[in-house]
Amino acid sequence: MKAKAPAKKRPVELLLSPVDNNRLANLCGVLDENLRQIETALDVTIARRGERFTIHGTAEAAGRCSEALQHFYGLAKQALSVDEIQLGLVELLNRPVRGLSAHGGPSPALVTRKTELHGRTPRQIEYLKHIQEHDITFGVGPAGTGKTYLAVACAVDAFERELVSRIVLTRPAVEAGERLGFLPGDLAQKVDPYLRPLYDALYDLMGFDRVMKMLEKQAIEIAPLAYMRGRTLNHAFIILDEAQNTTPEQMKMFLTRIGIGAKAVVTGDVTQIDLQRGQKSGLIEARQILTEVRGIAFTEFLKEDVVRHPLVARIVSAYEAHTAALEAREAAANAARKHAKE
Repeated sequence: MKAKAPAKKRPVELLLSPVDNNRLANLCGVLDENLRQIETALDVTIARRGERFTIHGTAEAAGRCSEALQHFYGLAKQALSVDEIQLGLVELLNRPVRGLSAHGGPSPALVTRKTELHGRTPRQIEYLKHIQEHDITFGVGPAGTGKTYLAVACAVDAFERELVSRIVLTRPAVEAGERLGFLPGDLAQKVDPYLRPLYDALYDLMGFDRVMKMLEKQAIEIAPLAYMRGRTLNHAFIILDEAQNTTPEQMKMFLTRIGIGAKAVVTGDVTQIDLQRGQKSGLIEARQILTEVRGIAFTEFLKEDVVRHPLVARIVSAYEAHTAALEAREAAANAARKHAKE
């Protein structure tokens, strides 16, 4: 019996209406840059002639592309930036699974300098709700899923609403290792480069001048994790970033610093552990121990939640597939060795 030849992918034809040359130009972007972003994100090829678009790709991808083009055409009364295209694609790609969110519903509103800030995927919305409804929240997942940025946004929101009196941001400086002593300055200056992502998020959400004033008043504190020992943090919003690089002892020390009226968010990526070989991660242990503890919430982000360049999600997916193949090969080799011994 002959195997059937794979069906040819039929191109999808799309005619945008009403025809408006200005909107078409805004949709396509300078030198068709916006179309290239859509092609990369959805793995399709787009050919355009006036208001007629021909889309080549799988039936599912072509359908999503057609939906995306119509969506962006509706928004194209003004010029569309690459940022708007990339963020819009993240929302469109997650729309089919939006109903699978544990809590559903709209994203919580946040009071920050960025009025349009909101969760763009079901798990981001769930993460924001967990932070608002629980005293301790863990956000675990790959780079680019918004774990740290959304946590800082929630901290700024809580401060603006006067729910907390200060913001405390911390992270372990494990990456420096034994080389920390060779860096210039005192300890705070030595670890400053490792705290830079937290500064960047604050500047974006509050403005540089306001952040500097709040740092002077100690309403915002950014410090290495070593500075947390022996303290009790009352009426504070505390964020522990890069928590995969904490030891179990450091994680327990941090979680027991939380005082009256305080909230804590712990973020990390268990695939990017910089601890010495054989050293257990405090984040991994906390996931095992605290899952059933009432008042603590966990949000597990996936590659679909990546809100960066469209290629980042594919890079994460490729690495995951490579790791899975290596693990399967190693498991098969171990099974073969065990069988040979028997």
